[in-house]
Amino acid sequence: MSFLIEAYNNISQELAATNTALVAVSKTKPVEDIQQAYNIGVRDFGENYVQELADKQIQLPTDIRWHFIGHLQTNKVKYIAPFVYLIHGVDSEKLLLEINKQGKKLNKRINCLLQIHIAKEETKFGLNEDELFQIIQKYFIEKTITLDFVNIVGLMGMASFTDNKETIQSEFNFLKQLHTSINEQIKNDSFRVLSMGMSGDYPLAIACGSNMVRIGSLLFGERSYHH
Repeated sequence: MSFLIEAYNNISQELAATNTALVAVSKTKPVEDIQQAYNIGVRDFGENYVQELADKQIQLPTDIRWHFIGHLQTNKVKYIAPFVYLIHGVDSEKLLLEINKQGKKLNKRINCLLQIHIAKEETKFGLNEDELFQIIQKYFIEKTITLDFVNIVGLMGMASFTDNKETIQSEFNFLKQLHTSINEQIKNDSFRVLSMGMSGDYPLAIACGSNMVRIGSLLFGERSYHH
């Protein structure tokens, strides 16, 4: 517990200086750990698996802002739609349409980030630049797709898993440039989130313009895989 408090205080101070939002990555962590983090002031938690998130949500305080940060399949959207605060990994138009459909059933606008593929590895999900601009064009500019129950509030990306700082920096800079160029085109106040940076690279992400970071192991200690 004292590890968590100290880590949270240090990270919070650091993030406050740049007005960066913290999402505590609680995947694979027991409900008790999340409750402890909640008790010291954490309100935003990130989960990767729909079932795990749904199970935790019913056991924890109702004012927690749940972020879904994993790869989301269209057939799973309905399980988290009623309570999710922000879906980070929207990587296709098909998924956007499904989120809109579930939002409509609930009469609720669901916040989403478009996930951009910035890493060199093939395994990471995300839209490429062309796909991104097609969605922006349709949704914000021509308004040919009406997503009345979706709020696209920004972009998310994950850097390559590497120790090479230059690589990571260039990937973050690329995402920041995309974010800036979209903002110049659409001039929409709600499009402001730039979610990039995790435990290993968040200071670099913030330096490159991130305003939301996803931190797990620095807060909770190393991950335990009990799945």
